[in-house]
Amino acid sequence: MREVRIRDTLSGEVRPLEPREPDGIGIYACGPTTYSRIHVGNARPYVVFTVLKRFLEHEGYDVDLVVNVTDINDKIYDAAREVGLPSARLAAEMTRAYTDDTDRLGLGRPDHEPLASETIPEIIDLIEDLIAGGHAYESGGDVYFRVRSFDGYGKLSNRRPDDMDQGEEAGTESLKEDRLDFALWKAQKEDEDIAWESPWGMGRPGWHIECSAMAEKLLGLEFAVHGGGSDLVFPHHENEIAQSEAGRGRPLARIWMHNGMIEIADEKMAKSVGNIFQLSEALDRFGSDAVVAYLISGHYPQPLEFSEDALREAGASVERIRNFLREAQNGNGPHEFVETKREEFFDALADDLNTPRAMAAVFELVAEGNRRELPGARAALEEMLPVVGLDSLLGPEVEADAEAESLLSEREEARAAGDFEHADRIRDQLTERGWEVRDTADGARLVRRP
Repeated sequence: MREVRIRDTLSGEVRPLEPREPDGIGIYACGPTTYSRIHVGNARPYVVFTVLKRFLEHEGYDVDLVVNVTDINDKIYDAAREVGLPSARLAAEMTRAYTDDTDRLGLGRPDHEPLASETIPEIIDLIEDLIAGGHAYESGGDVYFRVRSFDGYGKLSNRRPDDMDQGEEAGTESLKEDRLDFALWKAQKEDEDIAWESPWGMGRPGWHIECSAMAEKLLGLEFAVHGGGSDLVFPHHENEIAQSEAGRGRPLARIWMHNGMIEIADEKMAKSVGNIFQLSEALDRFGSDAVVAYLISGHYPQPLEFSEDALREAGASVERIRNFLREAQNGNGPHEFVETKREEFFDALADDLNTPRAMAAVFELVAEGNRRELPGARAALEEMLPVVGLDSLLGPEVEADAEAESLLSEREEARAAGDFEHADRIRDQLTERGWEVRDTADGARLVRRP
């Protein structure tokens, strides 16, 4: 079992992973707020923390991965009003879409996917404890956390409390003792169509308390890793630390792990910015292997530049691996070069989940295997590729039926003629039939969807 080291945002150091139990690792990663379909940027933490789980399991750990769904949020209320749907219905529809889209990555599901709406009793319990401890107070049906009651506030984001802006909704200033305080519970407003009973009246939880309660419910306290995108460091994770430690007297997690954002022209990909590229579109056009390969092509703490060219390059890279696997034989082995690259691969993942360095070992193995016979190369790849979510490259390819091939030819003719609308309609037909269109150096081909 290798020593696994992870970059901890709280300490600013790359630290050894410290399980609460000898071989048990709890990981909580903040999932999406389901008010619209997710984009490629939302998929990065899903991939990063799934790969972390797979690697740790390879190393012999028993891993419990929790990825929540935030189905109670101001953004859901706002989006539901815009489309004229009940907020609960919109959240449920977008949660199903999120599940469908991430299923298509071929990585399987997390061990637990709690909904905020199913955690109300635990949320209320934590808020009551915070009030009893003097860390929170009721005001006008709302409940707020007293930021200045928690001495460690700001330790995750390295900011002074007076420099922080919670970004809460307008009109709440008069209800707060201090502008720094943030909402744990919000009283129901006239235009909000769903609420729950509480000791403070009808209302619903604030965003931050939801994750504290869901994480504690499923993993307890002081679990190994709490993760999410770097955009969540403040205020979301800063507030989680404050309310959990204030309410329970113990840390929520031992390591706080954050992935960088997907960026377009140095600006993060976000629904609020309007520069999103939906995950479903990326999967339709480039396939799951290319999307996963793209998302692990950069080291997770760093931003990752997005472009269609980057997805094409990722598709070409996995095609090189697939082409090698078509011909590779296990033979007797392993060859010394194979074993060296295998060790480099797993050592890279143990060193702060360095997927680009790990994949460099894969590509070096494939390149050398294309030059000479390497006994054991296929067996090594059969062990390595599933850890980084590329196990589908190992499976047998299914030949497309004649009708599907005919549709593919028609799509390519439409694209050549510049009729991209017709080409997209044909792609949708192929998707309904269970095929993905992959653009390769030898032209477009059909691959069975996972």
